[in-house]
Amino acid sequence: MNILLDTHIAVWAITDDPRLTGPAREMLLDPDNNIFISAVSTLEINNKRKSKKNNLEFTTEDFINCCMEAGYIELPLLSRHLAAENNLRWGGEGEEHKDPYDRLLLAQARIEKMHLMTHDHMISLFDEKCILSV
Repeated sequence: MNILLDTHIAVWAITDDPRLTGPAREMLLDPDNNIFISAVSTLEINNKRKSKKNNLEFTTEDFINCCMEAGYIELPLLSRHLAAENNLRWGGEGEEHKDPYDRLLLAQARIEKMHLMTHDHMISLFDEKCILSV
């Protein structure tokens, strides 16, 4: 299975955070799965580091290095991913989830035929089959 990690899942995985569930850990460690990390997540980490709400204890470079050491495969952000973001299907009630990082990750997963592993309940409200909620 090809799995694209939501940014918080990637952070939890590389920091061995207890919030990462057992089933998620099993999927990450399964040698039959290909684990991808998006350039979108690197941008999100970089922007969080610059914000006043920064609670990250590592640099953007540390994030990249840890992901590469873990064997994650880099997924670049392409124009077709940006275009696909406009066509996401919202299945929730009320206003659609607007987080640009989440939307781009979901669009990438859909276009690249991957599963987006997330723990974010807002992402799971999209009507997209590629969401893997853990």
